[in-house]
Amino acid sequence: MLVSHCSYDSQLIFMAPTNQVLVKESSHVRTIILNRPKQLNALSFEMISRLLELFHAYEEDPNVKLIILKGEGRAFCAGGDVAAVVQDINKGNWKLGANFFSKEFTLNYLMATYTKPQVSLLRGIVMGGGAGASMHGRFRVATDNSVFAMPETAIGLFPDVGASYYLSRLPGFFGEYVGLTGARLDGAEMFACGLATHFVPLEKLSLLEDALCKENTGDPKIICNIINDFSYTPKLKDKSQYFRLKTINKCFSRRTVEEIISALEKEGDKKMDDWISWTLESLKKASPTSLKISLRSIREGRLEGVGECLIREYRMVCAVMRGQVSKDFLEGCRALLVDKDKNPKWEPSKLEFVSDRMVDHYFEGLKVEDWEDLKLPIRSNLPSHAISKL
Repeated sequence: MLVSHCSYDSQLIFMAPTNQVLVKESSHVRTIILNRPKQLNALSFEMISRLLELFHAYEEDPNVKLIILKGEGRAFCAGGDVAAVVQDINKGNWKLGANFFSKEFTLNYLMATYTKPQVSLLRGIVMGGGAGASMHGRFRVATDNSVFAMPETAIGLFPDVGASYYLSRLPGFFGEYVGLTGARLDGAEMFACGLATHFVPLEKLSLLEDALCKENTGDPKIICNIINDFSYTPKLKDKSQYFRLKTINKCFSRRTVEEIISALEKEGDKKMDDWISWTLESLKKASPTSLKISLRSIREGRLEGVGECLIREYRMVCAVMRGQVSKDFLEGCRALLVDKDKNPKWEPSKLEFVSDRMVDHYFEGLKVEDWEDLKLPIRSNLPSHAISKL
């Protein structure tokens, strides 16, 4: 059963055709609830379509001033429903997968350039598509049990949903580290590196939600002050990976994945510890092709606006699904999500077998009938924080 926190004149509305996305109305505030708790709120095509519809409608509606986004159950959102995409690819329908990502990336762009404040309450798991649905918004509230990750290289994909934009803007080369290794960050680390704008204790999240509904405003300064009233700067754990930023910058600033691994191994020769060992193991277990395209994607993202990043990532994800260079995405999903043997057989099997020309293929766009670049909606009358992302 879903418990309503926004109690001020609120009304819970169940949305057709499914109840995978719920909306709670409270005067000028709309609380959107991702409601697939058994699937950790993984985003289905229906959910993405509904979110896109709602965000468009609320932007046009003068009665709506603030969007709150949260997940039902123990996760905010564990990602996009890639299992459904893989089923389509296996049936020869990769273009259905392209339609899924086209809608998802358009939603990410709309959120990144939204004219009204979005407050995402990041309780529990925030991964992949869940990060895309929150990181582009104005306010991102982490808490005690938040877990952020972009684990795509482990399944033969790459950090998408605009991740090449927001990961590339983290301090130093922390974004490359997070994107290549799939490292999990807790709420304190999310706040320290800037992925979260605020940290609010778990027991105060519902009080924050009530306060936002009660204030009933769309003024970003007032919203920020309200969140500040409930938030504090959390202490990083003694062994937090964020304390390794100096080593991360030294190693992950290297030009190639091979050079990154070599630099980490040299650090390990000086003093091997659990963190270096885990980092090396994560890189060596990941898809070699994914690692190479992910590094280039994040590097290119440093110099691009959010729209350019999403257009490029759409080219990349279509090339991944088409599988002409590598079928690692299908194999990674088989090994980790379907058979769960956790033993993917990558092809190419080693970094040295992935040539620059093979990597280029992912960035060029497809030369097939009925395929075109992602067409993002034209945005106008944007606030300054949204313009700065373009």
